[in-house]
Amino acid sequence: MRRRLLDAAAGPLHPVARETLSAALEAGWADPARLHAEGRRAAALLARAREVLAEGLGVRPAEVSFLPSGPTALVRAVDGVLYAAERRGARTVASAVEHSAILVPGRARAARSGAADRFAEVRVTPRGAVDLGAWAEALAVPGTVAAALQAANGEVGTRQPLEEAWALTEPSGIPLVVDATASLGRDATPVAWDVLVGDARSWGGPPLGVLVVREGTRWHWPGAWPDVEHGRTDVTPWVPLALAAAEAWQQTAASRPADAAAARDLVERIRAAASAVPDTEVVGDSVDRLPHVVTFSSLYVDGEALVGAFDRQGLAVASGSACTSSTLEPSHVLAAMGTLTHGNVRVTLPLGAVSPGREEDVEVLCTILGPTVREVRGELGVAGL
Repeated sequence: MRRRLLDAAAGPLHPVARETLSAALEAGWADPARLHAEGRRAAALLARAREVLAEGLGVRPAEVSFLPSGPTALVRAVDGVLYAAERRGARTVASAVEHSAILVPGRARAARSGAADRFAEVRVTPRGAVDLGAWAEALAVPGTVAAALQAANGEVGTRQPLEEAWALTEPSGIPLVVDATASLGRDATPVAWDVLVGDARSWGGPPLGVLVVREGTRWHWPGAWPDVEHGRTDVTPWVPLALAAAEAWQQTAASRPADAAAARDLVERIRAAASAVPDTEVVGDSVDRLPHVVTFSSLYVDGEALVGAFDRQGLAVASGSACTSSTLEPSHVLAAMGTLTHGNVRVTLPLGAVSPGREEDVEVLCTILGPTVREVRGELGVAGL
């Protein structure tokens, strides 16, 4: 039975990026801070990788830093904004559906300080988009110095109104940290941000965080080394990973619009197939969404049971929050949206270049979706309810 990958939130490497990574193990293994020939060669390769990403994002190379992972870059992005503004305040505003790398540290800061209002989680609509009225009210609270909002949700696919949200933070001088770890390289690159975070895995690269601080933004992290990644980390990036990330970006850039259009059509088929199953709801915005992500929730069943049933038939899908599914806890995203938190299945389509058979894989999923839900309900004794 051929395995069918429909959980590519952290998908496999692009084939060409894999080749680049292998070759870079020979050419770019050295510490780029060293002055010997091997170090200088590694430094030149790292600079080239940075230039590729900067050009693709429409920024200057000095604004781009590589960190060990997307979640690490998210934490660092907010920390840098808060530290730079510590004399003006310490309050952060974020939507209630942000990545756990934003929510968990924010809640912890508020708990340690004993001031619950130091971290505000702004409600979202039933589709998962931030409530702009509540967003504006939260920003107006004195002491607010940082705001965080994702470009789009990696679990339900809903895009956020970044331009409108940025228009509310900019006049007050509150930097907006935009989490694009689920969308960068698969959707249009955001333009409304002060600090941008990406994850190379989203465009077929290796695990590598990308932190972009727009010139003129107040950002500082005291734990960094001034000569490492523009003073934004204390960990020198491994050059082969940076080269593989840049290669994956170059390989997917030209085909991105066509790949996104094809993925959107495939997701529409999944949405239709799921909607036809009794007591099953497709969540998230049906139009203003990522092209490659869809989640549906089925009543009376457990999400993990559904994942297991699909897995036995050769399909890899996911359940639970995209950033906390390993905990087997209910999705905080679905809870914030006010929708069913159990019995949910999340599909994240891989890039076409990574999975040439993804159209066939989607057809198989659509064919067995209804029978699989019925089978699991039958096993649990809830069929016909």
